Amino acid sequence: MNSSMMLRRFCCFSANAISSSSSSSASPSSSLSPTRKKPLVFLGSPQVSAIVLDALFNASLAPDSSFEVAAIVTQPPARRDRGRKLMPSPVAQYAIDNGFSPELIFTPVRAGEEAFLSSLKALQPEICITAAYGNILPRKFLNIPQLGTVNIHPSLLPQYRGAAPVQRALQDGVNETGVSLAFTVRALDAGPVIATERIKVDDQIKAPDLLNILFSKGSTLLVQELPSILNGSAMEKAHPQDDMKATLAPKINPEESWLCFDVEAPVLHNKVRAFAGWPGTRAKLFMFDKKTSNHSVLELKIITTRASGQTKTSAGGADDVSFRNNALIIPCGGRTELEVLEVQLPGKKVVSAGAFWNGLRGHLLKKS
Repeated sequence: MNSSMMLRRFCCFSANAISSSSSSSASPSSSLSPTRKKPLVFLGSPQVSAIVLDALFNASLAPDSSFEVAAIVTQPPARRDRGRKLMPSPVAQYAIDNGFSPELIFTPVRAGEEAFLSSLKALQPEICITAAYGNILPRKFLNIPQLGTVNIHPSLLPQYRGAAPVQRALQDGVNETGVSLAFTVRALDAGPVIATERIKVDDQIKAPDLLNILFSKGSTLLVQELPSILNGSAMEKAHPQDDMKATLAPKINPEESWLCFDVEAPVLHNKVRAFAGWPGTRAKLFMFDKKTSNHSVLELKIITTRASGQTKTSAGGADDVSFRNNALIIPCGGRTELEVLEVQLPGKKVVSAGAFWNGLRGHLLKKS
């Protein structure tokens, strides 16, 4: 089967096809055993979701495991990278690389598609597990798994309900966050919480790294709680969320990525950390020729920063950008300074502030 045909088969198969293939699929969790294991369906899409899927694969192979990963649901193939090739989601690619049957990888555009729901129902899943799936689950879906659907959410619910909990938490400058296991209900991230784990947040950590840590801890927490989830006792011990304490973490708009140096440096530093990876943070600076005083607008990405926490002390004008302690020093609101350690010009590689400063060659920088 060629690659294009393989990608087309990442779709919803008929109930009969799934029923016949599920008994012979060579997957890490579907080997034959005298006692039928409980079918579990996993839903996830980005690379961090593969951390959870890996933990489930490993747990399903344990001698005392009572479940198997019967199917995987993920986002449809999309065009990625510079070549714009049609590629499966990171979770789908990970599953295939580990021998999971492509026929049991579903990629509905919407989780409410009747063909998909019919195929899912034929599997008779005991439980569904979601981890950054990226699709709204309708009531028809939630009614299928006998023991419900459990979500790994990277925040301490009811804080930061929504699409970008880690990014919004870092943007707010929190010094503590965590991960929650919660049953999925129709209201956004509002289901009963089974368990949580707290972690301290370093003031330099960026969103991609924090996401990896939280989903790694979430997968460990999930494996610990799976026995209670599968025997039904988790539903009894899960506690309802206090909606009065809920905060929202809305999806990030790329237009939010611009930095305004009129605000204080710690706020900008937190934004750089929060938006790292995607969409990144962008800034505009004025670049002056020392000889002619002609100027142009320089647009660049701000990759890594520090917030000095001290008032502006550098010589020069109030808007002058200087270089000190291997960092670009940009004056900000409240007489604070943002220390920029790494930048990226359009179409170029990420470079250190020192390399960027040395490349200015007779030009002065001012904040825009």
